[in-house]
Amino acid sequence: MTNGSMTPSSARKDAHPITADRQLQARADLAFDDDQDFEDARRGFIGTIEDATITNAQGKVVWSQKAYAFLDDEAAPLTVNASLWRLSRLNREHGLFKVCDRIYQVRGFDLANITFIEGDHGLIIIDPLTFEEPARAALDLYRKHFGPRPVVAVMYSHSHKDHYGGVKGVVSEEEVAAGRVQIIAPEGFMEEVLSESVLAGVPMVRRAEFQFGHPLEPGVRSHVDSGLGKAMGRGSSGVIPPTHSICKTGERMRIDGVEIVFQLTPGTEAPVEMNFYFPGLRALNMAENACHTLHNLCPLRGAKVRDARAWARYLDESVDLYAGLVDVCLAQHHWPTWGTERVIGFLSEQRDLYQYLHDQTLRLMSHGLTPREISEQLLMPSELGRRWHTRGYYGAVVHNVQAIYAFYMGPYDGNPANLNPLPPAQAGAKYIEYIGGADAALARAQADFDRGEFRWVAQIMNQLVFADPSNTAARSLCADAFEQLGYQTESATWRNSYLLAARELREGLGARRSGGPIAGAAMVAQMPMPLFFDHLAMRVVPDKVAGRSMRFDWVMEDEADAFKLTLRHGALTHRPGSHGEAADAVIRTTRAGLRKAVRRDVGFRAAIEQGEIRVDKNAPLVAEFLEGLDVFDPLFNVAEP
Repeated sequence: MTNGSMTPSSARKDAHPITADRQLQARADLAFDDDQDFEDARRGFIGTIEDATITNAQGKVVWSQKAYAFLDDEAAPLTVNASLWRLSRLNREHGLFKVCDRIYQVRGFDLANITFIEGDHGLIIIDPLTFEEPARAALDLYRKHFGPRPVVAVMYSHSHKDHYGGVKGVVSEEEVAAGRVQIIAPEGFMEEVLSESVLAGVPMVRRAEFQFGHPLEPGVRSHVDSGLGKAMGRGSSGVIPPTHSICKTGERMRIDGVEIVFQLTPGTEAPVEMNFYFPGLRALNMAENACHTLHNLCPLRGAKVRDARAWARYLDESVDLYAGLVDVCLAQHHWPTWGTERVIGFLSEQRDLYQYLHDQTLRLMSHGLTPREISEQLLMPSELGRRWHTRGYYGAVVHNVQAIYAFYMGPYDGNPANLNPLPPAQAGAKYIEYIGGADAALARAQADFDRGEFRWVAQIMNQLVFADPSNTAARSLCADAFEQLGYQTESATWRNSYLLAARELREGLGARRSGGPIAGAAMVAQMPMPLFFDHLAMRVVPDKVAGRSMRFDWVMEDEADAFKLTLRHGALTHRPGSHGEAADAVIRTTRAGLRKAVRRDVGFRAAIEQGEIRVDKNAPLVAEFLEGLDVFDPLFNVAEP
């Protein structure tokens, strides 16, 4: 910085009087005397581990609820929205819980839940969490109380990492290869896992920091929750590909004496997802399609936009097919709902939530309103909006309206002024020039801040920060506005985003900056080769290959597969087969060799030198191409240029 030093984290502010007034009003607007969710969240509790503290093999803590002890206080501080505080306290409940006969969950050991179903002899596991260490700890907790039942099957409900990443903490690849454990997932699971985590991996991981608040420490002025659960944690993760895919709704399996009926729900919360009905147990698992929150139609971290209309229709199908036949509805986040009538009501209201947002957004679109205009005036019906499970703790009406608009219309709002606007830094400089310079902008923004106009202050100070990122007064005031917005919001993901932006404006990124790969070597090594070549293609730097044409054959010797790669006009394309004599080089390797080549401590050139990758005809050309692929900084700036 050239205009003063960064502000230390200890300078985090109290709630502004306007924020305090809003917090008190929020307490008056909702039924905080309704304790049903607390009864449900604690029902069936069997036991836990102290503070849900989990360590890895090196003794390092990878997950703990200890730092969230401040949530034991029932009264919300003025720096946290009272409704979000209530949810944060619910998500602090942790341990092993009995859901019904044969079904148990461990909650609060991860962002998600892990579900255990007792078969006649072994265990069926649904969604083994994000990381191996919490998954192993959850299984150990179950076995502590019920004995060493073997795992006979693992079912992935959908393609998000918090529902499969810890699988090697509960089963081994050897057990799966030997046929002792089935891995069951919806059709297309591996394709969606790899395409999401690799092709858009860098921006998605960085934006996930804001959504989940990874760098924020727990505290009443900082991280309190993530909406779906307490936090993401850390640890070792991977994936074991499915041995059986579910291809249609109504497909049935009997695993170790337990009958399961599957309902496919593609395009809802994930591109591939499925619910589970257990007719013999009168239980329905809704995966992540019906949790105790309004969900995201496009998460802040980024993802393929979800179809609100399809989401509502699949929920309606769940009600029609199963809800009247169950005594309990559970999911892979939050806590269950018991009682047939309560389950029907819960799922019906979740259905109506997404249907209403979809239909009203389209109605107002048809009047010519833009996404921002729609989100300012679209209100949930009072009866539906007052239900705790429809509140926007993880999703938000504003962001979901934008997602629905984009799903149908794309990102352009129809106003030609927004066809080709100036980029942020240039636009910021012009805005500030029009206002009369930085000092005038700061003076006006400070007066607006004092009046509690935090949204506008954040907007205009963001312009000044982009025009002059060295202006510490602008950074400080923008951070102060973000902070108050974070304190006020009911959405955990919005709170995390605002507060992390405030911290980065005050403190910068500093030592956190480091280059990194798009995805871990283990994940890359499991990609289908066409997807791996897509991964290479999006890393081509046009300036480095300008005017050059290259033709390579790529042979996977242990898979008997061959592909022809063509680089022309800066674009890398690929097809099965061979260029024959026209190939400039032939690249030969195996999965093991590929795994080494994509490791940061090895790289392609070293893998060629070590013989892990063998090149016929023109090794220097291949090395030049592979080593010239782009490398990304996973900690790119967000709140400043």
